[in-house]
Amino acid sequence: MTLERAAAIMTDELEALADLRTALDRLLVGREFDDLVRNLNEVRGVVAEYSPFKAEPVVYVQWIDGVMVHANDYNPNSVAPPEMELLRLSILADGYTQPIVSMSNELGEVEVIDGFHRNRVGKECDDVRERIHGYLPVVTIREDREDKGDRIAATIRHNRARGKHQVVAMSDIVLDLKRRNWSDEKIAKQLGMDPDEVLRLAQITGLAEAFKDHDFSEAWEAVLSTDEEASPERIEG
Repeated sequence: MTLERAAAIMTDELEALADLRTALDRLLVGREFDDLVRNLNEVRGVVAEYSPFKAEPVVYVQWIDGVMVHANDYNPNSVAPPEMELLRLSILADGYTQPIVSMSNELGEVEVIDGFHRNRVGKECDDVRERIHGYLPVVTIREDREDKGDRIAATIRHNRARGKHQVVAMSDIVLDLKRRNWSDEKIAKQLGMDPDEVLRLAQITGLAEAFKDHDFSEAWEAVLSTDEEASPERIEG
């Protein structure tokens, strides 16, 4: 490519960027707050379509009114009050460095997949809520993960990759997935467990349905030695 051709291309690109800035001015400058946020989300969505990373949810972060974001009812993770306060201080000092991971549920609501406590801080802590004007930073996981079982699995994967979870709550989730006709193999694969862990979590509830598809060995019987059989203490005891 000649220098003249390269210079011409650069000039065209600079002109296109200038036109884009003019268009952005029309979309964003002087808008009411809610309109501004909505337009910014739309612009980010358009830019994401051109990104080579558009398959990655993090490429498109939206700011969504907190009243539209709903916590899920199956998160087995918990944070003690001191850690919640630390999270609040972290968000106050450093800002939101991680968006809330979400998905649209059967009711069309924005349901939290990961970021349950970031969602709480943004809604319940007045100083944080006022700073972000009641909005929350949200990304949406891939649209093909539309079943509730997929949403549950995504939440567990996020939790397990990061740290601890409540065992009893995890047991309930394993049973919920079994009721959705997920096999032990699928549960183990999707939740990052081994088959024995799936079985142990199912056993915690004591529900027979957890084991209906399992084959168990016959119960063993104690075999007494000749001396033991003849012992009066053994017989009378």
